[in-house]
Amino acid sequence: MIRTRTALADLVARIAATDRVGIDTEADSLHCYQEKVCLVQVGLPGADELVDPLAGLDLTPLLDALAHTEIVMHGADFDLRMLYRLGFGTPSKVFDTMIAARLVGTARYGYAALVDEHFGVALPKGLQRANWALRPLAPRLAEYACNDTRYLLPLADRLERRLTELGRLAWLEQACRRAVDAARVTRERDPETEWRVRGSHVLGPRASAVLRALWHWREKEARSIDRPPFHILSNADLIDAAHRRDRGETPPPRRLRGARRARFSRAADEALALDQPQWPERPPVKSRPRFTKTQEKRVTALKQRRDRAARELAIDAELIAPRAALERIAVEGDDGLAALLPWQKSLLGGPL
Repeated sequence: MIRTRTALADLVARIAATDRVGIDTEADSLHCYQEKVCLVQVGLPGADELVDPLAGLDLTPLLDALAHTEIVMHGADFDLRMLYRLGFGTPSKVFDTMIAARLVGTARYGYAALVDEHFGVALPKGLQRANWALRPLAPRLAEYACNDTRYLLPLADRLERRLTELGRLAWLEQACRRAVDAARVTRERDPETEWRVRGSHVLGPRASAVLRALWHWREKEARSIDRPPFHILSNADLIDAAHRRDRGETPPPRRLRGARRARFSRAADEALALDQPQWPERPPVKSRPRFTKTQEKRVTALKQRRDRAARELAIDAELIAPRAALERIAVEGDDGLAALLPWQKSLLGGPL
């Protein structure tokens, strides 16, 4: 574990001496209310290093070094967001092995599946939910973390050669640039709707008011003990409790005890006491757009072009364009093409 400035400086020097490094990160989102980066894995030719962001180090030299070299990641979105949280700038180049594997036509493109296919190594499973904030880091976790970068560089080399043979390397570069930009987008939470968890649409207006109150109660409880909200109550438990309270059943869930149980009941009772105008409105029902016959023909034609290209290239048709993109193009024409990458547009062909 790199926990000192001297060791970090040595790592930065080695990064500067190579053209490509593998990167992975680990966070504690399953164990803390406010997620934080707990580990940065750096894969170099012949070595895998673990950097400890919790050691109080200034990681600016590392982040600057990574910004000036090509970084290899698998499913780059999450790891880029974690690096951005640490203060990472814009990477000069990203090679996403998951996207690359899909572009060469690999059906099983998870990291473990690719390592097994290319190197005959079965990686251990079951540690994704570990608490990466614990120190000292257990040896089995350290080994697991190193495995996450150990095969990235040779895997990228193999996939790059295959993409070059197929003439699709530019496709990967376009897709990776879009992934870098997408990871920059901050997903804002809407306080007016964030309490509407999956399955809450079945509740009536008064029960929805109870759910809203209980959701905010759960957030406060989780924040106070620095634990994820699902450690307090699951979404299914919240919906069930709101439904029961609306029907006049008062006992809180059995797992709640003491003061927390009392706060739960108080939040639910206050919601039940609200007047009807204070109940949340039902969210508008999102219906599929109705297409004209001409638009339906365009969708069919685009789908036929897409599927034919996918068969010829032996890749997933959704990789070229999901159905939602085809429908948008059918309605908006050239404006709808704006969301596609140049290589995707070329495969869909000329005007309809």
